Amino acid sequence: MDLTTFLIQCLNAVQYGLLLFLVASGLTLIFGIMGVINLAHGSFYMVGAYMAYALSPIVSSTFGGGFFAVLVVGLVLSVLLGYVLEWAFYSYLYEREHLQQVLMTYGLILVFEELRSLLVGDDVYGVKVPDILAGSLQLGEMMTYPVYRLFVSAVCLALAVGMFFVFTRTRLGMMIRAGASNREMVQSLGIDIQFLYRVVFAAGVAIAALAGMVAAPVSSVYPGMGNQVLIICFVVVVIGGIGSIKGALVAALMIGVVDTFGKVFLPQASGVLVYLLMAGILLWKPDGLFKAG
Repeated sequence: MDLTTFLIQCLNAVQYGLLLFLVASGLTLIFGIMGVINLAHGSFYMVGAYMAYALSPIVSSTFGGGFFAVLVVGLVLSVLLGYVLEWAFYSYLYEREHLQQVLMTYGLILVFEELRSLLVGDDVYGVKVPDILAGSLQLGEMMTYPVYRLFVSAVCLALAVGMFFVFTRTRLGMMIRAGASNREMVQSLGIDIQFLYRVVFAAGVAIAALAGMVAAPVSSVYPGMGNQVLIICFVVVVIGGIGSIKGALVAALMIGVVDTFGKVFLPQASGVLVYLLMAGILLWKPDGLFKAG
C-alpha cells in the first residue's frame, strides 16, 4: 500500500468513525442519562435519511433553498419528533424494567418501518450531493477524494466540540449530568427533570437524524438502514462507556480504523474484527473506556 492509498484509507476511517459517533452519541445520551434501552434509535437515523430525500423537492419549491436548507428544516422536524415521542411514549419507561423498554422500542421500529413503506415505498433512493460540495481533491497523481466526505467529517467534529462544550461548560450540561447521577436530588432543587429529559431525548433524536441526512448522499436511502447502524452503535456505546460522549468519540474512531483497514488487509475476517475489539476492551475494562460525563 503506497502513501496516497494509505492516506485515503485513513480519511475513510475517520469519516466513518465520526459518522458513527454522530449516531452513537445520541444513543449514549438516552441510554446513559435517561436509563432507557432505545432499540428505535436506528430508526431516527433512517428517518433523517428519508427526510433528506423527501424534503429536497419541497424545500426547493417552497423556500428556494438547497441541501443546507433541507438540513435546517430536517433538524427542526426531528427535534419536534423527539419531543413528542418522549412525551407520548418514553416518559412512561423510566421506571419500567429493561424488558418492557426493549419491547416498547422494538414496537416503534416496526411502526417506523411500516410508515416508511406506506409513505415512500420500498425502493432504494439517492440524494444528490450539493453542487458546492460535489468536487474532489487531488491526492497524488492518480487518486482523488470527494469534498463531500470531508464536509461530513467537519460537521461531525463541530458537533463533537459543541456537545463537549455544552456538557462541561454550561448550566444545562451541569443539570443534565446531575440528573443522570441523582434524579431525586435534582428534583428537590426545583429543576424540572421531566423537561430536562425531554430536551435530552429531543437532542438525541435530532443528532441521529442529522447523521442520516448527511450520510444519505454517500450511502443512499434504503429500507432497514436504521437496523444495520443500530448494532454497531451499541458496540460504540459499550466500548466507550455508557453515558460518555468522549468515550463514544474514541470508540467510534477506533471502530472506524479497525473496520476500514480490516476490509483492506483481512477482508474475510473484517466482519468479526470490530466485535473482537469490543471483547478485548471489555476484558480489560468491563465498564468501557470512560465513565459517564
